[in-house]
Order: sequence, then C-alpha cells, then structure tokens
Amino acid sequence: MALAGFYERTDTTPPRLAFLIGPPLLVIVTLLVSKKGQRFIDMLRLEQLTLLHSVRVVVEIVLYLLFVHKAVPASMTFDGSNFDILAGLTAPLVYYLAFVRKKITRRMLLLWNMACLGLLINIVLTAILAAPTPFQQTAFDQPNIAISYFPFVWLPSVVVPIVLLSHLVAIQRLRIP
Repeated sequence: MALAGFYERTDTTPPRLAFLIGPPLLVIVTLLVSKKGQRFIDMLRLEQLTLLHSVRVVVEIVLYLLFVHKAVPASMTFDGSNFDILAGLTAPLVYYLAFVRKKITRRMLLLWNMACLGLLINIVLTAILAAPTPFQQTAFDQPNIAISYFPFVWLPSVVVPIVLLSHLVAIQRLRIP
C-alpha cells in the first residue's frame, strides 16, 4: 500500500495512518487477552525480549538521517526530545547484568521496562502529533512525512508494535505479586 502511495494522502478522515497503527494494536490486544495469545506470549523469553530493544539504536539513527533529509522533525530525533536511544543503548548492558551476571533484580528490570516504555510512548506521541493529518499539533514546518513511504511505514506498523509488545510482556511477567 505504501508503494502505491496510499499513505501519502493526508487529508482523509480517519487518517490513513490509522491503517498502519490500528491492526498491530488489535493483534497486541488479542495476544494479551486470548488463551492462544497467552500461550504464544508464554513462549517468549525475557532475555530475548530485553535484547530486542537494541534495535532502537538503529531506529534512532534512521530517524536522525530522516531528519537530515527533511522527512521527520528534529523533535523525533535524539537531537530533539526523543531519548528512546537510551533504551537501545542500555538493553545489552541490562541483559548482561540481569541474565548473565544476575546483578539486576526483577524489580529493577521491571523499572527499566517501565521507563523504556515511557520513552517509547514519548516518541510515538511525538510522531503522531507531527504527522500531516487533520489532527497534527506540532512540526508544521517539517512534518513527519517519512511514515507515508516504504520502507518507513514499517516503523509504526511493525517495529514499534514489536517493541511495545515486548515491554508489555516483560512488565506482565515481572510484576511483583
């Protein structure tokens, strides 16, 4: 759909961006509330879910390059108000300290996941509010147009939902009863 230019049209209601975000969110909710979904979630390993967040370093570098090429606003980069790169940079260290050296407690791992979820929510809200939709609130001089084009549509439709699910699963497992 992105290759055909579907997401480039920004004056529709609902915004076509909803077709990128909605289906993955429905999948996440289904996984969290269904028995089959819970069986799948039970197969996920906390160690791998933690290391998965390393991908956020690459994502943040891509966002910075998109900013340089005027496809996203500065607020979506680590040069602006996006500190999500910290989750990616700390993920290997947290993995090592929690699962190899066993120096990080479950509670500390829970807090790390909650803090990193907060970083994720920050950039998602920043990206949505900067997208050229009828609901745009920020970045009018340089809107978030990258998510209208392939392969960048994968950020809100694949990468972010996987990262979100990994945090939700980790938080669910680490909650102290």
